Formats: sequence, structure tokens, C-alpha cells
Amino acid sequence: MGTSDKSENSITPQIPFFLTSVEAGFPSPADDYIEKTLDLNELLITHPAATFFVRVQGESMCDAQIHTGDILIVDRSIEAKNNVIIIAIYNGEFTVKRLRKDGKQLWLIAENPKYAPLEITEESDFQVWGVVTFIIHQAQ
Repeated sequence: MGTSDKSENSITPQIPFFLTSVEAGFPSPADDYIEKTLDLNELLITHPAATFFVRVQGESMCDAQIHTGDILIVDRSIEAKNNVIIIAIYNGEFTVKRLRKDGKQLWLIAENPKYAPLEITEESDFQVWGVVTFIIHQAQ
């Protein structure tokens, strides 16, 4: 018995996409506004061959609304620029931090005051793995 390719055998459900905005005031009937379905891959992933998902562990990025259990969508084809949130390897460990460029100096900045900035030096084992493009977390 051979192994099956999940991508060939799975069916992507067609989820309705409402073209009207959701009001934070009085509700309005929305059934008349369904125009098409929405493919989350199409919406959230620009470069499929360069994109991966990773689950977060820890609270060093809580002020950026990134918490334990969240899933990050990471694009390896996007250039890591100043002030973006990245996935990196720092001294042999994977981490999610904000990249800060100050002249020629690089820093990894936590979004939690309990964590000190990490300076990237010539002695640091440092590699950018990708730029975080979306954060997926449960509403409650």
C-alpha cells in the first residue's frame, strides 16, 4: 500500500466572504452581501514556495500581540528591513523578535519590557529565517 499525497486528496472548503464591512454598531442583514468565497491561502500567502508556519512559545513578543500558541505566517522571500518582526536563529536558537537597525548595528528587540535587547555582533551566530507577515491567534 503506497503513501498518499495529502494535497492531492484533500478538498479546500469554500468559505463565504462578505464584501461589506462589519459594523461595530447596529447589526444589519448580511446574506445579501455574499459575493464570492475566500481562500485564506490566496489572502495570506504571497509567495507559497517561500512561506512557512510556526507556532509561538513564550511571551517575549506580547506587546506586539504575539502570544504562546499563536501561529505566525513567515515569508522567507521578503527582505528583513528595520523594524519588521522576524524569525531568526540567534546563537543556535530560533527566536521571534523585532529587527532594529541603528546605522550598521543590528539588534533583536523583544516586545516585552522583561526581556533585554539582543545585540548582533560579529561573534553572534545570527541568521534571518524570514519576515512575519501575519499572526493568527484565537480571539478568546
